[in-house]
Formats: sequence, C-alpha cells, structure tokens
Amino acid sequence: MDHLVQQFKEIPTTAISDAMEGMNNVDSGIKPLKEGYRFAGRAYTVQLPVGDNSAILKAIGEARQGDILVVDSKGDTYRAIAGDFVIGMMKTMQIGALVVDGVIRDLGAIKELDFPVFSKGTTVASSGKYGVGETNLPISCGGVTVSPGDLVIGDMDGVVVVPQSKGEEILKKAKDKLLKDEQRAEKYAGNPEEIKKYIAMMTSKS
Repeated sequence: MDHLVQQFKEIPTTAISDAMEGMNNVDSGIKPLKEGYRFAGRAYTVQLPVGDNSAILKAIGEARQGDILVVDSKGDTYRAIAGDFVIGMMKTMQIGALVVDGVIRDLGAIKELDFPVFSKGTTVASSGKYGVGETNLPISCGGVTVSPGDLVIGDMDGVVVVPQSKGEEILKKAKDKLLKDEQRAEKYAGNPEEIKKYIAMMTSKS
C-alpha cells in the first residue's frame, strides 16, 4: 500500500497548495463533475492530439488500480475525450480518477457512475480513434507539468500535483499547515477581541 497516497487522501488541496507556496495548482477551470468527488493517487499520464482518444483506451489497460489518469488534450473543448462507456471502463478497472484539460460527454450517465471526473466541462461531439497519442510520459495538464508517478490530489476546490521526489516533504508541510489552521480557528472562533487584535496586526503591515 502506498502510504503517501493514503495520507494525502486525508488532506485538503488548499493545505497542499499552501505547502507548495501556490505552485502546481492545476487550472481552476478543471472542476469535479460532482462536488463530493475527492481522490489521491499516482499519475498515469496520457497525451492526446485534438480529436483522437485512442491513447485513453491504451492507458486504461496499462494503468494500475488506483492510478489517476491525467490527460493532456491540448485544452480542446469541442470534442469529448470520453463518454459514459469509457468512464465505465475506468471504474471497472479501478482507476482512481480522471483529470483532463478538456471535456467529456454523457454527463448524466457519468454522474450515475459516481466515478471522479475532473474536466473543463461537457460537450456533445465525440473523438475519433486513429491510433495516435502517447502514454506514460511527462505532459502538461492545466498549466502544470505532470510526470508518471507524481502524486495527484483533487477535491471540490481543485487539483494539485506533488512531484514524487517531494512527496514526504510536502506531506509534512501540509500537515503542519493544517495544524496551524486548526489552532488559529480555535483561538479566534467566538472571540471578537482576538479578531480585532488580529485585524490590527495584519493591517499594520500594509
């Protein structure tokens, strides 16, 4: 079992982003299809040309259970890289989630599958299958470089990518951030005087 993946599943993307000083946040236009979706896993990368999703099928067969399919589809929002049938295969093969800088289709049916999809939205046009595209190589998705094996975490706030070489470091920083946030919330909750002191301290710096 990947202990890093298991621990990152418990940490909000906001804390992870703060631990990386705001770096490696995937384009905020890439959103979960349902608010409750949350995932963490290792990236299995896919690079698609516009209008061809053949490499998606290849990736579904190659990826390990729990891997996150991270797809570079060049930001195309005209043709869907997957519909309910392909997403259904991902679920059956126990892929962890799909993150794509493009769009999907069959929105209603995909929501019923309850499989975590993070995309730029939906469309009606399908992609072709011409046998073009590559898998398991460094890509760019949503403005972030993603390499195979990187940690990818997503929730209702968005998606962040943690380079695998920095997994332990970022995990520790994110946990420290969470603890500080909890202590701060406890200090100021229901305490107007402390809030006034905090506001005065922060505004005096400007």
